[in-house]
Amino acid sequence: MKILVCITKAPDTTTKIAFNDNNSTLNEAGVQWIINPYDEWYALVRALELKEAGIATAVNLITVGKADTEPVIRKALALGGDEAIRIDADSNDSFYIASQIAEYAKSNNYDLILTGKESIDYGNASIGAMVAELLDMPFITHVSKLDLAGNTVTVNREIEGGEETDSCVCPVVISCQKGMAEARIPNMRGIMAARTKPLSVIQPAAADTLTSILSYDMPAQKTGVKMLDIDQMDELVRLLHEEAKVI
Repeated sequence: MKILVCITKAPDTTTKIAFNDNNSTLNEAGVQWIINPYDEWYALVRALELKEAGIATAVNLITVGKADTEPVIRKALALGGDEAIRIDADSNDSFYIASQIAEYAKSNNYDLILTGKESIDYGNASIGAMVAELLDMPFITHVSKLDLAGNTVTVNREIEGGEETDSCVCPVVISCQKGMAEARIPNMRGIMAARTKPLSVIQPAAADTLTSILSYDMPAQKTGVKMLDIDQMDELVRLLHEEAKVI
């Protein structure tokens, strides 16, 4: 069983966000990049658990990005991935990225393709579904538990007001969320081994770019806290109704 895990970089959650070029591009000066947590903590770690259990034979990693993504994917190799593929393209368009992943996966016969449920920067939650469609594979989203028996995958996923159990014959694409696995930290042996693990750089396939970012807007600054005396109940009700709009 071969598993492909989709990896993307994302700004660390403590990053101070700023923009350039009339708010159309992220100012990357001083930005600390990390593996997108949903990709790392859940998709990648669960794939590694399946390999350690003898169920999977290989865990490969794939990312779409330029050379600045390599430290991030090297960390994923340090966690235990066998080899990595970097498609040498820079794009924020979900369809273009999914097309690159699908084109590579199409010729490499993966049984299971795992993604995080979304990236913490754009939050589109669309790559997994697009990859599945392009490969004509089933897609199961928001999975919090995954088990494999032979060629059949059984998963639990959250739904409105409860949980659903599904099964599917591989190949299949699955997006992963909290509950799938416990986060890991690379050990020194893994970090040293990652330096010599294969990281192949391939040229992008021809694909359409369907969207472009025109501009970013920062959220409005929060107003200060208003303090009221205990006997100002009427004013409190007015503020909750007219300003907070919660009643």
